[in-house]
Amino acid sequence: MAELIKLYEENPNPKQVEKVVDVLRKGGLVIYPTDTVYGLGCDITNSKALQKLARIKGIKLEKANWSFICADLSNLSDYVRQIDSSTFKILKRCLPGPYTFILPGNNNLPKDFKKKKTVGIRVPDNNIARALVAGLGNPIVSTSIRDEDDILEYTTDPELIHEKWDNLVDVVIDGGYGDNVASTVIDLSSGVPEVVREGKGNLDIL
Repeated sequence: MAELIKLYEENPNPKQVEKVVDVLRKGGLVIYPTDTVYGLGCDITNSKALQKLARIKGIKLEKANWSFICADLSNLSDYVRQIDSSTFKILKRCLPGPYTFILPGNNNLPKDFKKKKTVGIRVPDNNIARALVAGLGNPIVSTSIRDEDDILEYTTDPELIHEKWDNLVDVVIDGGYGDNVASTVIDLSSGVPEVVREGKGNLDIL
C-alpha cells in the first residue's frame, strides 16, 4: 500500500521530504510531481529498485532510457563527459525547466548504466523534485507515469494516481495537479541540438 504524502511546492516540509528520501534510500519507488507530468522514480544507485522499476514498465533494465533527475548542474561531471561551452550555455539557459537533455555519458555511471553511451539529464523547475534529489545526495532515475491508454485525469490528479498505483509503489506525493504535457527532449550528445520530442519546453530558447 502506497503512502500518500502531501507536499507544497512553495515550501516543501523538510520532515516529510526526509521521510520520502528515506524510502528512496531503502530501495522504494516514489511517484512525485515535476514541472511537467508526474514522475515515477528510484535511487540511481539501488539495483533492486531499478530492476523493480523496469519490471513495472515491462522492459529490460539495460534497454531502459530513463531520465536522471538532478537538483542542479553542479554534479553534471559525475555522469556526463566533458561538454563544450556552447552546450553548457544551452543547459544553463534552459534549466531548471521542462527539458530533458541527452548528453554523452562518462565512465563513472552507476553499474546498471555502464553500457549507456548517453544519458538523459533533467533539472525540473519544481521545488519538491529538487528537494528530494538534494536530500538523497544523487539523482533519482525517473520515467513518466503517462499512459496513452489512460484517461487524462490519471496523469494529473494525484489522488487518482495514488488509487491506480497503490499496490505498485511505496509513496505517492500529492504536490497538486500535474501537467499532461511531458518535457521537451533535446539531444545534445553530438554538440548540435536535435529535438527528439516536442513537449512543454519552448524551443525558441535554443
